[in-house]
Amino acid sequence: MYTLYYYPLNASLAPHFVLEHIGCDFNLELVNRQENEQKNERYLQLNPTGRIPTLVDSNSPIFESAAICLHLAEKHPEKELFPASNSVNRHLAYQWLMYLTNTLQAELAIYFYPERHGISPNDRSNVVATQEERISEILAILDNELQGQDFLVGNKITICDYYLFMLAIWADEIPQPPLSFKNLSPYLKKLARQESIIRACEKENFSLDDYR
Repeated sequence: MYTLYYYPLNASLAPHFVLEHIGCDFNLELVNRQENEQKNERYLQLNPTGRIPTLVDSNSPIFESAAICLHLAEKHPEKELFPASNSVNRHLAYQWLMYLTNTLQAELAIYFYPERHGISPNDRSNVVATQEERISEILAILDNELQGQDFLVGNKITICDYYLFMLAIWADEIPQPPLSFKNLSPYLKKLARQESIIRACEKENFSLDDYR
């Protein structure tokens, strides 16, 4: 039995999508960020970084959203959520998963939390404007990659798609949101019809109306 320590629409959302896709039994354990529960002693014993998410698998905790998604995909190879070791697409899946977490997610973190990066309130507006441009450039790269494709890697859904959908939700209020891009828009709207995404979003109280 898995337990996912989560907060709605946090970095736990991609692992939540993956768990719903796998269809196994799992528990959702709310970590209330509003009360800073991710910093309490009990949670820090599971995740010393004091960040969300954490997945507990057979009493063994693992943190970092991308690592959790990859762990779940490898634990359930029958679900084909990551290309097999002999697949020609495996290197691309690694590439895009790392790009999403190390580049797009990192740039979004600066956009939403510039103060965490030592940026003064006086410089906030300039940083936000710079990040909007940078995020749009990243989305354009992904949009180009999706030309003529239903999924980011190969011809079936992978954890890369679930990860990108999570980040697209985060970016949906920037001036040039993912839904404004020619290829990203139909791609995201198709993903929004996945039962795994529908179930997770219902549990996390997120409306998919914009994706319909």
